[in-house]
Amino acid sequence: MKCLRTPCLVMLLMAGSVTVAVAQVPATWREQQIEAMDKSDAIMKRAHGQKDLLAQYQVMRRAYASDGKPAFRAIFGQYLSWYQSFIGDYKDAELGFSIQQKPLADDNPSPLAQPGWHAVPALDFIPQLAKNYRVVFLNEAHNIALTRTLTVRLLKPLREQGFNVFAVETLYHSDVDALNKRGYPIAASGFYTREPVYAEMVRTALKLGYKVVAYEADPDHTGNAREAQQAENLWKILKADPGAKIVVNAGYAHIQKTGQFLGAESMAEHFMKDSGITPLSVEQTILIPHQDSGMDHPDYGPIVGSLHPTQPMVFIDKHAKPWSLRPGYDASVIFPPEHFVYDRPTWLELWGARVPFTISGNLCHRHWPCMVAARYVDEGNDAIPADRMVLDPVPLTTINDIKITEGDYSIPTGQLYLRPDQRYRLTITDERGQRIGSQTIYVKTPGQSLTNDSQSRSSADACNVAVAPVLSGSGLCSKP
Repeated sequence: MKCLRTPCLVMLLMAGSVTVAVAQVPATWREQQIEAMDKSDAIMKRAHGQKDLLAQYQVMRRAYASDGKPAFRAIFGQYLSWYQSFIGDYKDAELGFSIQQKPLADDNPSPLAQPGWHAVPALDFIPQLAKNYRVVFLNEAHNIALTRTLTVRLLKPLREQGFNVFAVETLYHSDVDALNKRGYPIAASGFYTREPVYAEMVRTALKLGYKVVAYEADPDHTGNAREAQQAENLWKILKADPGAKIVVNAGYAHIQKTGQFLGAESMAEHFMKDSGITPLSVEQTILIPHQDSGMDHPDYGPIVGSLHPTQPMVFIDKHAKPWSLRPGYDASVIFPPEHFVYDRPTWLELWGARVPFTISGNLCHRHWPCMVAARYVDEGNDAIPADRMVLDPVPLTTINDIKITEGDYSIPTGQLYLRPDQRYRLTITDERGQRIGSQTIYVKTPGQSLTNDSQSRSSADACNVAVAPVLSGSGLCSKP
């Protein structure tokens, strides 16, 4: 496993972004952070001595619970939240590590406070905006998979606009050729590709005919050197193929075209200097919901309170010029408030592309915790699932407040989010990765009955649920 220390440093250097419960002398705090990073890297390495993802997570959550030092919690909380997203526990990934979105002095006024702005669906507008660009930058918050959902949906209309290369941050160069031939990501494809929405993003690009490329810098390039080499790698792709039009996935402020960037220059700034090309830069990490509304940007609540959006939105003026909260970006995406069913966010529907598929914990045969994963039937067992979740009637609350997924019944229930009219291989495994059972399921469109070609007919506890576009909840599965 490759160490992702650089992203950690970027996060921590964003002064005041992460809420810490104790004041520290800056020099002392910095020393404690470095010590905490060393410890965090060692824990992650030890966790990867375990074969199964759930077992790896168990090592990490117990390590987090055993050390209450603020510096360690601030650092390792981010590591832990990555793995919570990997196992499909998006609710706790957000609770475990969130960046408070504070207003900055150069924030543009809210569009609500200015005449002439109106909101339009981002999925409709951004592809039209991209027509006159050769490069589109889309950012994400690495532990908040919500910020990847729109990118998944934008790939198709951008492909129709002629974009044909998808450049992915932290993708491992060693697997790129095999990835493009194989057609789906595996654990060795990259670090964040282990998260199912990220994997779906890469998988979708491959199915649409994009060439998926890595542009990550060499491990010894950190700070400004990392930004510069990432930009250089992107420019090399364009120089080598005059017909290339690139969609770039990157984290946080790497895509800002102007402004202060951690005392250096961003990847986007380096890219513009290297290439002379002005990219389209779309910000997706600031105007997002938090379970603690005190973490929201002050403009977020009034905007969603006015719009009541059910999909990601952008504001434009009468000339179709987009509004951006921050200088350095061309457009700011506003995501709708979150809703949870069985403790899983309904944005996993990917804005209409998927439907919920309700799973009874009876499939676990009382092996707790158990992992339920759904893979496309035409992909190997090494594929990152389309979706996965952990079921446990007692959500590991015995170790402080670190949870996985909590159900409301003695036998827990959860929902996977899957594309309709697709066949999936459902696997159920225990904490050690040992298989408990498997089924082949066919996910029908909402309102239609489920066809279930079971490989393990001892249980009929998988069912399809008919739902409206916005979920309000559903009951337990009933056996056919």
